[in-house]
Amino acid sequence: MTLDKRLGQRFLPYGANYLDWSDLHELREAVGHGVLFRYQTEDESVASRLERHAAGRLGSPHVLAVHNCTEALRLALISTCPRAGDLVHIPAVTFVAVAGAVLSSGLVPVLVDVDDSLSLDPALLPPGTERVIVAHMEGTTAPLPDGVPYVVEDCAQALGAVLPDGRHAGTAGYAGAFSFHHNKVLTSGEGGLLVTGDPDVWARMRSYHDHGSARVPGRYPTWRQDAHYGENLVTSEGVAAIQLQQFRHLDELLAGLERHHRLAMEAVPARTDVRVLPRAAGDVKTSLRFRWESRELRDAAVAALTAHGIASWTLDKYLLPEHPVLTGRRSLYGDGFPWNLAPDGPLALSRDGFARTRDLLGRTLCVPLSPELSAQEQALAVKTLRQLLEAV
Repeated sequence: MTLDKRLGQRFLPYGANYLDWSDLHELREAVGHGVLFRYQTEDESVASRLERHAAGRLGSPHVLAVHNCTEALRLALISTCPRAGDLVHIPAVTFVAVAGAVLSSGLVPVLVDVDDSLSLDPALLPPGTERVIVAHMEGTTAPLPDGVPYVVEDCAQALGAVLPDGRHAGTAGYAGAFSFHHNKVLTSGEGGLLVTGDPDVWARMRSYHDHGSARVPGRYPTWRQDAHYGENLVTSEGVAAIQLQQFRHLDELLAGLERHHRLAMEAVPARTDVRVLPRAAGDVKTSLRFRWESRELRDAAVAALTAHGIASWTLDKYLLPEHPVLTGRRSLYGDGFPWNLAPDGPLALSRDGFARTRDLLGRTLCVPLSPELSAQEQALAVKTLRQLLEAV
């Protein structure tokens, strides 16, 4: 691949650039054994090794591997033993999978407006709030609400982020959910992790994710007399093996993002009508987020970057108050479940009907950073970006 190509439209996102056949030892091992189901052998499975490695890396005592992050969110919510129709407060700005996880768990989402960083604003939560999903969007750590018994951290875009108190994102609340989707920090195409500090909660999650069973590896599942039903959310050895390979490169990848971000911040466009949104020390620097003075300028910047093959994206699509899943309140259930259990009135908390948030989203532009590039290549990419944005 030429340097011009690497500096422009990203060939592969983040962790995918670190995939290498020669480095996929665990995948070759799993295929060599001919066993791709994690509970088929009495020996430690690759999935168990992944969970052990992730626990050590994230500082969480209990980790469970599942198919994807949406399942991890659902499993976290179900493990709280809710009643059908219970409310779950979620950010008004995030991917629709968060709302889908709530609804598919038989619960009802309440949209909570965001602050200037586009993170859920805890000040809007009413007294007595029981369940909140906080999304660490774009690698930016969000504030966690106090006094809420079930805070689930959506870390789909923030693997490796560190909170201001030194804990890893995902380990400060009731549970944390991580994604290995193609466009995340690390990737196995799909895949997810769920972490918690409570051994009883982990045991409940583990049972539910394997048909409600009390599985002993290498044996047919068994069920206790007090067993509840569950689902099959068990990950495969092949997916877990790729995730282990990806974890080996996490620190290298994060360091590359930090270096690219530092170089970019030293050469931001010399304009008064645009600023770069700040990043905290513990954030994962996946992108530069520019806040323009107007939507028109933002759109002109998008056009300029696109014309030169430079990747970028906007965040308007993440505004859930305008998403058809939320506005339509449709359901495949004949009785409209779980919307039929929702209280009367709007399921939203905002000081101004999300007007300020619409304005912020409409002026925000994200440009990805490239950890796989050398320092010299990153410096050239920064120079190119600055020249294009100064000419807008």
